[in-house]
Amino acid sequence: MQRNRKRPSPLLSVVISTLNDERRLVPTLASLVPGAADGLIAEAIIVDGGSTDDTDAVADIAGCRFLKGPADHGQRLAEGASVARAPWLLFMRPGVVLDEGWIREVRSFLEAVTRSGEQERRAAIFSIDIDGFGLKPRIRGLRARAAFRLGFGAHAAQGLLISAIAYQNRGGHRQGPQAERSLSRSIGSRSISVLRIRARLLSM
Repeated sequence: MQRNRKRPSPLLSVVISTLNDERRLVPTLASLVPGAADGLIAEAIIVDGGSTDDTDAVADIAGCRFLKGPADHGQRLAEGASVARAPWLLFMRPGVVLDEGWIREVRSFLEAVTRSGEQERRAAIFSIDIDGFGLKPRIRGLRARAAFRLGFGAHAAQGLLISAIAYQNRGGHRQGPQAERSLSRSIGSRSISVLRIRARLLSM
């Protein structure tokens, strides 16, 4: 008789800040569904800044925790992190879709930092891909990659994978629309791994 394999404990709380992001939220949550089915994602937390569209309905249908948060984007991210239950946090922007294979890539990163004991020091972002045709999206992608390499922080569309302890130690997100970039800049590019899987920012 075959023994049932023990399902791994959920490791990630996904935190998303929204404001009238009904259309952008749908594809983002759809790309995360395999992570929940795999047992990697424990919960998705949507912290909303007062949407007047059906963002709350999208979150409800997808089984997310929906919180009414402050007007400031950075404060919403911090509030989501404060109620997260998993040991790792994944911050995402609405309108960003992860390529297939992201689960394997994330698990590999988590296993590597756990083996090396660097959970409180290292974080990760996804490779960036700007959706669209022509030269403009390519230039935006090049600028985002260059900005990160030069120490100006990661583009918000690249997400951020960080342990809850490391997030607290860094003081979390600051106020303002550039909260993600500010936090990644404070962590430092040397402590952030760029995963091979792309985070694609949709043109919507």
